[in-house]
Amino acid sequence: MRLWSLHPEYLDSKGLVALWREGLLARAVLKGKTKGYTNHPQLIRFRKQDHPILFLDTYLNQVYLEANRRGYNFNHEKIGTERTSKRIPVTSGQISYELEHLQKKLKKRDNKRYQEINKLTKKGDLAIPNPVFNVIPGDIEIWEKLKK
Repeated sequence: MRLWSLHPEYLDSKGLVALWREGLLARAVLKGKTKGYTNHPQLIRFRKQDHPILFLDTYLNQVYLEANRRGYNFNHEKIGTERTSKRIPVTSGQISYELEHLQKKLKKRDNKRYQEINKLTKKGDLAIPNPVFNVIPGDIEIWEKLKK
């Protein structure tokens, strides 16, 4: 399960569809409707919130909006209708790590999107997060499972 901190606009079609499915799985986990993935590290930052489902629905709404912008037909009824304007902190190190991780995936499966993302990193710009997150200074998040 990967719940990207990055804005869903960076994902290719496979990544966006996978994010939607994994987000819905995360929602089921947080609602206690599944026995698997209950201790998954990607859920830590949502579980820390007073209303984890509200934050996850706000997150998934951004995924839905990006899918809709691209003409995909995701079922918006699978998430709640309430949103929060509060933000979850995410470190700049996490954003950078995820961008690098995504680049590796895109290089293998979507060269056009890889080239677009590569332009961003060459300019030295920090990638935009999913709007549910607020970027703060710091290293990679402690919950991240680093690939060796």
